[in-house]
Amino acid sequence: MIKVVDLHKTFGGQAVLKGINLELETGKVTTIIGGSGSGKTVLLKHLNALLLPDRGSVLADGKDLTKLGERALNEVRQKFGVLFQGAALLDSMTLYDNVAFPLREKTEMSESDIRKRVEERLAQVGLAGMGYKYPAEVSGGMKKRAGLARALAMEPEIVLFDEPTTGLDPLLGRSIHQLIRKMHATFGFTGVIVSHDIPEVFKISDRIAMLANGIIEEFGTTQEFLASQNPIVRQFLQQDAEGPLAVL
Repeated sequence: MIKVVDLHKTFGGQAVLKGINLELETGKVTTIIGGSGSGKTVLLKHLNALLLPDRGSVLADGKDLTKLGERALNEVRQKFGVLFQGAALLDSMTLYDNVAFPLREKTEMSESDIRKRVEERLAQVGLAGMGYKYPAEVSGGMKKRAGLARALAMEPEIVLFDEPTTGLDPLLGRSIHQLIRKMHATFGFTGVIVSHDIPEVFKISDRIAMLANGIIEEFGTTQEFLASQNPIVRQFLQQDAEGPLAVL
């Protein structure tokens, strides 16, 4: 589904991505982990061309996003849904209108069909009957659920999750993880999660990629990752300040 080839990105003279190579399997959930400032979100933003690399390629369904014109790129982006770190809901809109927004902007669906889709998505994330509320009136966990409903509104093939449990307590974070897995079972999308929430995120992941020193230091199934003897992986898993992994 998505293939990243020799991806490089520099900001202000500082190299963040130094040759990323990664292949994300269709229908699987891959989690990208790494320390703060390692470039996880930067990498995620390259997957749907919100950022373009200095060098390298990102291929989705065989199309190199770095070489597409704006119209073709927008067509490919229709395949993506995104759950942003802070949910990124529009404060002036109700939860219902937030979820309806991409359907109104990007499709020619009738309002009755939009209503059916939105109410279905809200119910699927546990917000049935809550569409009339505004973001300021609901909890952080409910905002994340509404953000997920919006990400799924267009029935995307690929869903990107940027730190989906940031700002939530462990219990709420676990409920969001469980919801992601439930929605993955329902829709069968290819999921990419950026997270620092270990070991909880391992329970919902098929593959783990560790980003460190600007490259993918380790990639494999969750079981393979946990069994890795790579000293950088061991240091990260054990949350040890001493070792080869630079701790800022």
